[in-house]
Amino acid sequence: VQLQASGGGLVQAGGSLRLSCAASGRFFSSYGMAWFRQAPGKEREFVAAINWSGRSTYYADSVKGRFTISRDNAKNTVYLQMNSLKPEDTGIYYCAGRGLGQRAVDYDDWGQGTQVTVSS
Repeated sequence: VQLQASGGGLVQAGGSLRLSCAASGRFFSSYGMAWFRQAPGKEREFVAAINWSGRSTYYADSVKGRFTISRDNAKNTVYLQMNSLKPEDTGIYYCAGRGLGQRAVDYDDWGQGTQVTVSS
């Protein structure tokens, strides 16, 4: 499965962005998907995950109540709606596929990443 992330950009603190991850290949609707992020000088960290049906979602404590992960299996796309953004949300956001969990090793496929910068 190939993954293409988009939607990143520069936003002021308190603002919103919506990231998209388009997947190619078959059986997208069978896979769990996730978003991770990596800030400069830091390790890649889990942000949110969603199971194959979209009925189960999981979030890092740092984004609970602000971010929402969702998916549209008809469009082979997973989304990350980010509200009330903070400067500490700055980083490269990666889409991950074919897995489920909070570790990067839990996923088989990765997109190229999209930069999110939140100014104070």
